[in-house]
Amino acid sequence: MTSFAVEQLLTGFTVEKGFFAAYGAEVRTYLQPQMRRASTMMPPRVSWDRFPDVLMLAGETALKRHPAYSAEKAGDAAAAQELVLALYDADKAGRLATIIGDRKPMFVSVHAYERDGVNATIPEVLADVLASRFGWPVDAAVVQTNIVSHTGANGFARLARQAAFSGPIGAGGDYVMVDDFVGMGGTLANLRGHIEAAGGKVVAAIALTGKPYSARLALTRERLDELRNKLGDALENWWRERFGHAFDALTESEARYLARTADADAVRNRIAAAEQAGNSP
Repeated sequence: MTSFAVEQLLTGFTVEKGFFAAYGAEVRTYLQPQMRRASTMMPPRVSWDRFPDVLMLAGETALKRHPAYSAEKAGDAAAAQELVLALYDADKAGRLATIIGDRKPMFVSVHAYERDGVNATIPEVLADVLASRFGWPVDAAVVQTNIVSHTGANGFARLARQAAFSGPIGAGGDYVMVDDFVGMGGTLANLRGHIEAAGGKVVAAIALTGKPYSARLALTRERLDELRNKLGDALENWWRERFGHAFDALTESEARYLARTADADAVRNRIAAAEQAGNSP
C-alpha cells in the first residue's frame, strides 16, 4: 500500500473530527478519578509466555530525519499524520494477519491524557490507519495516565519511571498494542499488564519504529536465569516490592540491561538516582 493509498484511508480523519473531540468531556470525567488512583498504584505486569515479536514498520533513522519529526514531538497532530503516512509499510504491517489468524482484535494505542484532552499522537494515528487496513476496531478509551519523559532517557530512567494506564477493558477480548517507538519495551509491557489484569488478551504488538533488538519483548529463559544468578533473590524481592512484579515480567531488553549492571547494590542505587532525578522540578 502506497502512502497515497494510506492517505485515502484517512480521508475525513482529523483530530478535530476524532473520537476525543466528540467525547473528550466524558473521557476526562471518567479518567480523572482513575488517574488519581493510578498515581498511587504500581502498574500491573504479567509473564510473557510465547508473545510474538513486535512488528516494526520503519527504521529509527527514517523517523528522526523526517522533516515533521520535531513538530510531532512538540505535539503537532498534523505532523503525526504526516509521519505515519510517510513511513507506513503495508507489506510489513500485513504480517499482522499471519500472527492474528482468525481473531478479530481491537487496536489499542499508547497515547496520553493531557490537561486539554487526549493528544492525537503517532500511535493513535497509526491505530486508525491499521483499523482501516484490517477492518478491526480501535479502542480509544485506554490511555496512559502519567508522564514518564522517556525520550532520550537512559535505561534506568525508563525502568524507574514506568507508564501507568487506565480505561475499561472488554473481558475476553483480543487486543493489538500500537506504539510509535519501542526502546526497552516497558511501556508496552505495562499496557499489556493493564489489559490482561482486567481480563483481556494481548495477541500482538506493532510500532512505527524502534530499536531492532527490542522487537523481542518476551523474556527468554536463558536471560531470566542469567539475571537471577547474577543479582540474586534479595534483589528480585526488592524489585517485586518496588514495581509490583518479579523478574519474569521484565522485557528481554530490560533484563539484558539489568544483567549488565555490576551488582544488586548498583541496581538499587541507579534506580534511586533515576527516581530522584525524575521528581526534580
